[in-house]
Amino acid sequence: MLALAALAEGPFALAQAAPPQVVDVPSRPGVSVRVLAQQPAQPRAVVLLLPGGDGAPRIADDGSVGRMANNFVIRTRALYLAQGIATVVVDAPSDHGRPPYLAGWRHSPEHVADLAAVLRWAGQWAHAPAWLVGTSRGTESAAEAALRLQGMPGLAGLVLTSTILDDPRTTAVPELPLDTLRLPVLAVHHARDTCRVSAYADLPRLIVRLPTGVPGQVRVVQGGTSTGDACRAMAWHGFNGAEPEVVREIAAWILAH
Repeated sequence: MLALAALAEGPFALAQAAPPQVVDVPSRPGVSVRVLAQQPAQPRAVVLLLPGGDGAPRIADDGSVGRMANNFVIRTRALYLAQGIATVVVDAPSDHGRPPYLAGWRHSPEHVADLAAVLRWAGQWAHAPAWLVGTSRGTESAAEAALRLQGMPGLAGLVLTSTILDDPRTTAVPELPLDTLRLPVLAVHHARDTCRVSAYADLPRLIVRLPTGVPGQVRVVQGGTSTGDACRAMAWHGFNGAEPEVVREIAAWILAH
């Protein structure tokens, strides 16, 4: 495990966090992407949090999350703030504001363009390097955007959690040309994940595809508990009960790179 000594003082950083804000970031012509953003005092990095499922938490004007509040990257955002990292929860764009939302659309050029707009906005807002952090289906978005946008000023790296490893219905992350990635990449997976599209037994599919010559690491989580459907947020798939450990690992990796 990476040393955590360099992390910000957690309670202090959280106490100093600014109130969350809702912003509709202009992206493509006539289209905007709503985000829920919050930053601690003097953020050292900013994470774009890309939820799984259909990718539509439906952020309300008051900052409440209408759907997917238990999704791993949404429910853990305060843990990043406590480590001195700003958070940006990304919603579906305005032209995909109804079902199926992002389903079947995560590898599209338009989706990547939306994420590029949010990346630009987030870097200027937080004055800090930005990282793409996806979970479950959000790893498809994060990996696709990282590949297409690497070299973009302000984009610092990629974090994949509970990666989509094998799914005939879509382009699983190991099917992407990850060997061409030139950004630091961290993959975090639970050793007891049995979700049909992210089973731990299939993790070697990802490992053999990660690029060489750039900082990279795969971390396996052991602890926690599991409740309900194996592919849902409160199962091993969502790191239920292991959230502080996982976010500390991610924060340490980000702040070390």
